[in-house]
Amino acid sequence: MNGATNLAPILQLTGVRSGYGDTEVLHGPSIRVGDGETVVILGPNGHGKTTLLRTISGLLPLRAGEMTFAGTPLTGRPPDAIAGLGVIHIPQGDLLFPEMTVLENLLMGSYRAPAWARRQARLEEVFAFFPRLGERQKQLARTLSGGERRMLAIGRGLMGEGRLLMIDEPSLGLAPVIIEELYRRIGEIKASGRSILLVEESAAHVEELADRVYLLESGHVVREGQPNELLADDALLRTYLGVD
Repeated sequence: MNGATNLAPILQLTGVRSGYGDTEVLHGPSIRVGDGETVVILGPNGHGKTTLLRTISGLLPLRAGEMTFAGTPLTGRPPDAIAGLGVIHIPQGDLLFPEMTVLENLLMGSYRAPAWARRQARLEEVFAFFPRLGERQKQLARTLSGGERRMLAIGRGLMGEGRLLMIDEPSLGLAPVIIEELYRRIGEIKASGRSILLVEESAAHVEELADRVYLLESGHVVREGQPNELLADDALLRTYLGVD
């Protein structure tokens, strides 16, 4: 944890409401991410974490509230334009191109002209964070292990030169030893100065990474604070995260 709580916000959400069809999933949470800060959203499965990221990235329309990134309103902008501002969404389940190689998948992250011009430097950075991707760059994505696929998804996000990485449940379905390695790599990305908004169902691995934590339940922010305070509250974890 780097104590970045007083940094100027790069992402500011105020009273956000969003959902699917007639169902409202987010009921007005307000969240901020400081420039260079790592913020973690914790909450049970099905309580709005993925919906939150999809709303920020423009995949779901904002029904009410305000969203700004580096002072620029996000409301009404298409996903491509939001990505162009520097908001990179790394979705749950990876969504890789299985019949493309590791290298080809990474290059797909640099599809916008400014990022494409600097793709070689970004590739070198990705391979420094994830050496295994460099070793397997000619391998088809479908042949990778679960952990390698997750690394590739994050690496592809880095290729877009985003100022904010939004990572959706990176530990989902992975073995504990792979989760440990993955979070070490995310910690290195954090140390490079990037802003990160990460959502997880599990509180494990969060305390050393996060500058601040929000607890999201039923589309509402029920608590916000320093990870060492929130994650030391056993009653809170039992109530909202089902931790014994």
